[in-house]
Amino acid sequence: MRSCLILIPALLCAGLVAHAQAPNKVGVISIQGAIIGTKDGQKASQQLDAKFVPKQKEFDGRQNDIAQLEQQLSKGGAVMAEDKRLQLTREIDEKKKRLERDMQDAEDVLKGEQQAILAKLSEKMLSVIEKYAKDNGYYLILDVGDQSTPILYASSNIDITQDIISLYDRSTAAPALTSAPKTAPPPPGTVR
Repeated sequence: MRSCLILIPALLCAGLVAHAQAPNKVGVISIQGAIIGTKDGQKASQQLDAKFVPKQKEFDGRQNDIAQLEQQLSKGGAVMAEDKRLQLTREIDEKKKRLERDMQDAEDVLKGEQQAILAKLSEKMLSVIEKYAKDNGYYLILDVGDQSTPILYASSNIDITQDIISLYDRSTAAPALTSAPKTAPPPPGTVR
């Protein structure tokens, strides 16, 4: 009985030591940075730029037009007839308001498209992170880019962002190569 009482604490201590020696790996990642760093993320970013850069150029041109009208008003406003000056002032105000509305609308559309792309890529990214965590023995992975995650310090040794970008690109590259439909040519005389 006495040896049993001695054996129980010894086994508990051995269990605690074994548990303390098992590493509890924690990793951090900037998910948004990882998504942007992937080939899919870069391609999506280029597509958004191609779509919205012309709009930005249009807005810049409209701002230049407004600046020219303002310059015209400031230079000749003192010698202009009252009705001409008021008409020019109204025109400037109307153009500014239209430009602000159009810019806000374009920004809303851009944000919506960015969120849709991020949601689509996030889904793929989360499956890659889960696989990576399981394969590498991580117990916890935190998003350091998320403002709601209160991380005050994270060693760069536990940052897995680059590993995840590489794994994501490798995992999505293989299906893309085999995604072309393999169809036999139609028999002679058939119409597609």
